[in-house]
Amino acid sequence: MDQTTATQASKPPPTVGDRHVDPHSYPDGIAFLDGQYLPMSQAKVSVLDWGFLHSDATYDTVHVWNGRFFRLDLHLDRFFRGLEKLRMTIPFDRDDVADILHNCVALSGHRAAYVEMLCTRGASPSFSRDPRQAINRFMAFAVPFGSVANAEQLQRGLRVAISDKVRIPPASVDPSIKNYHWLDLVRGLYDAYDRGAETALILDFNGNVAEGPGFNVFRVKDGKLSTPAIGVLPGITRRTVFDLCAEEGLVAVAADVSVAALKAADEVFVTSTAGGIMPVTEIDGAPIADGKVGSVTSRLMALYWQKHDDPVWSSQVSYP
Repeated sequence: MDQTTATQASKPPPTVGDRHVDPHSYPDGIAFLDGQYLPMSQAKVSVLDWGFLHSDATYDTVHVWNGRFFRLDLHLDRFFRGLEKLRMTIPFDRDDVADILHNCVALSGHRAAYVEMLCTRGASPSFSRDPRQAINRFMAFAVPFGSVANAEQLQRGLRVAISDKVRIPPASVDPSIKNYHWLDLVRGLYDAYDRGAETALILDFNGNVAEGPGFNVFRVKDGKLSTPAIGVLPGITRRTVFDLCAEEGLVAVAADVSVAALKAADEVFVTSTAGGIMPVTEIDGAPIADGKVGSVTSRLMALYWQKHDDPVWSSQVSYP
């Protein structure tokens, strides 16, 4: 036994005073886990779950605004497609999951909520490395609504930096399966913070703009819209922009967007379930056009929130 090993072996075991105390202040909300509804603070997963150990999971998020789910059907579609592609199974069908999400929101009482459904690979009873032996685990939760951009940023526009970090290529991880592989995005965020920006965009494998942490990006030039087509999550809010443009007679396409083209845009905005349509007025320290929120962005933002009261686009939560 060497000196280091001997020293470690001589240490007394941890005492009660050495126990970890959870430092987190959990948001007020309700989770569904293992067949029961729980306060968020009681919703726990095993450290042996592959979702934790290997980021082997898929999820989807939908929001509730003024007591109504927005485009829940599209989020359910994407979640169940992800389960199928990852060969995961849950003991609930689509209607069951919709009911669980509604119950989480209703029990929480939130009129504006961020609602997530997720499935992890789970854990193997024998800690096997064979994913087929893991028992998949479904859970869901509803917490207060949170936005990528705060009220001030929505008014003046976000300040964004473009990082040289490259998004995981689609040949490695299918971006249409919503996942927790965020290290590339997190590294991009730190690049942005180091440069005084508020959030980040990262690149695709061809050096074009891809997406940011939890959002897609749109460029407006001469009244026409474009958004990156390769290596990005096909976001539901991104899809909603295409739908709104079709209603309004605006041209919108998915295509390569170079860094130079984005910086030369008349307007730029980002889209996410966590915030909707959010303006960008500065990239890498330089203003976009005149540095103000543009007319097309403002128009689409207004239309987007109006649709939240439309029963074709939204569904009411039944509160107790």
